[in-house]
Amino acid sequence: MSKSEVTGAGSKQEAQARLLPQRSCVGCRQVRDKRQLIRLVRLGNGEVEVDVTGKKSGRGAYLCPRPNCWQEGLKKDRLGRALHTSLTKEKRQRLLEYGQSLADEKITGAAS
Repeated sequence: MSKSEVTGAGSKQEAQARLLPQRSCVGCRQVRDKRQLIRLVRLGNGEVEVDVTGKKSGRGAYLCPRPNCWQEGLKKDRLGRALHTSLTKEKRQRLLEYGQSLADEKITGAAS
C-alpha cells in the first residue's frame, strides 16, 4: 500500500478542490462555494453592511446574488436572525434594492 492510500491523501489538485470553503445562503439555504455568495456583516456598532471583500470584522451571513434570495432572507427575517440583530424598514429596503441591482447588473452585462 502506498502512503496516499493509507492516509487517504489524493493529488494536490484534489486537495485544493476539497478545501474550498462552503457557506449557506440564508435566503434559499443552499450550500455554495463562499466566493459565489455575497457576505453581509453586522459591525460592532450594530450596523449591517454588504461586505464585498469578505474580510470585514463582525458577524457575517451570506446570500446568493439572486433577488429572490434577498427577498426571502429579508422577508422572513432570516438575515436578522443570522446576524443576531433587528433590521429597520429603511435598512431592509436598502438591502432589497442592492439585491435587485445585482440582477440589473447581470441583465445589462449579458446584453452587452
